Amino acid sequence: MPVPYAEIGIMNYEIVIGLEVHLQLNTKSKVFCGCSTDFGSAPNTQACPVCLGFPGSLPVLNRRALELGAKVSIALNCQIAEKIRFDRKNYFYPDLPKDYQISQFDQPLAQHGILNIITSEAEKNIRIRRVHLEEDTGKLFHQKDSSLIDFNRCGIPLLEIVSEPDINSPEEAYLYLTALKSILEYLDVSDCNMEEASLRCDANISLRKKTDKGLGTKTEIKNMNSFKGVKAALEYETKRQMDLLEDGKRIIQETLLYNTEKGVTEPMRSKEEAHDYRYFPEPDLAPFNFEKSFLKAIQKDMPELPEPKKNRFIKDYQLSGYDAGIIVSDKNTADYFEKCASLYSNPKTIANWLIGDISRYMKDNNVSIKDLNLKESYLSGLLRMIDNGVITGKVAKTLLIEIIQTGKDPEKLVKEKGLEQISDANLLEAAASQVIAENSKSAEDFKNGKDNAIMFLVGKVMQKTKGRANPNKVNEMLREKLKGVK
Repeated sequence: MPVPYAEIGIMNYEIVIGLEVHLQLNTKSKVFCGCSTDFGSAPNTQACPVCLGFPGSLPVLNRRALELGAKVSIALNCQIAEKIRFDRKNYFYPDLPKDYQISQFDQPLAQHGILNIITSEAEKNIRIRRVHLEEDTGKLFHQKDSSLIDFNRCGIPLLEIVSEPDINSPEEAYLYLTALKSILEYLDVSDCNMEEASLRCDANISLRKKTDKGLGTKTEIKNMNSFKGVKAALEYETKRQMDLLEDGKRIIQETLLYNTEKGVTEPMRSKEEAHDYRYFPEPDLAPFNFEKSFLKAIQKDMPELPEPKKNRFIKDYQLSGYDAGIIVSDKNTADYFEKCASLYSNPKTIANWLIGDISRYMKDNNVSIKDLNLKESYLSGLLRMIDNGVITGKVAKTLLIEIIQTGKDPEKLVKEKGLEQISDANLLEAAASQVIAENSKSAEDFKNGKDNAIMFLVGKVMQKTKGRANPNKVNEMLREKLKGVK
């Protein structure tokens, strides 16, 4: 159940959240071997002695994975280490064939970054503790009496992005993840598909009284398959921990699973600390220093990121901060907007349609702008027809859906369906006269000084003409007929 956070404030509790995001990088081969990273292949067809840890096999670092990791670190304003090292993280689990995972511990790829989020109250900086490279594990499939293991995922390159415990509500956690995903998509370092496990998130959460200086006992939540799922899991866990503390009970430090069907967190195992993993330097991978030319080449190749693009849209297209923020939050939408703006002279109108009708359609049908049959030339052409009086705005909204669904040219659709705007005086006069006769009370109200009554009558004329009448001409004609020209 959603938590009344205002009540939490009254109870003098502070929520402390830190997030660990695991990102599968867009590489053709695994991080330490040449096996393919393609998703959906038959089980155990993309594994070799290296990723399975056979004796005598030696790992070799994937340079592309390192490049992508450095690119993310730069985008998050991190300090990239001059010297990095890989470590063995030791634990025993069926999906880990080597009984250790090659990761990074005290000399990670990067540290001390910043990610800015915009809450309902203000902007807030969330510190990034570290960014490091590691390999993924296999995948378990549990059956009634047994479990199966697919090792295809073993060795997939992962980038782990760890925040500081600067997040103070489930809503802030959602905003952080949304902002991070947007940056990652702009960088094109991952497809960020949570359904395919290419983006995963673990959340650490604790509660403390606002008078306390130290942190409370934390729990870690896993098995969250969407950003909304993360928010829901944190809301439940907040309420659970608060109830325990209010009852004078202690919080057990443990790893929890989020049961999406029940909407509750459930115990999985005791929470591990760093020392439990017995980290030690990976003997088969030597530490190395970054070449300055390597980092310069990456910096030169950095794309325009969401925040600079937002500022440019505000300046170049005179958009509001709100409109620009919504548009740039999705790279594909931002690209679409700019292409439309090169074809149509009113960027604000484009933004209104993107944020309004088009966004509503995408949300209702769970699709992205890439999935629509709405070419940039189609939207700009539709808007020009409104400006030129060829069609009304109401007709355009109806046409928009048909264009999206069929991919047909809007100008051809208008001609085929006979949807051109009616401006003929005789036709409009006939419709206006009929509406006045059928709505005598509204006509009388207007004559008696109720100016808003005219809009009701205009609407009735628009209904009769199926949205094709020129609304301005209809307004003028009705006023003249009612002898109330203004």
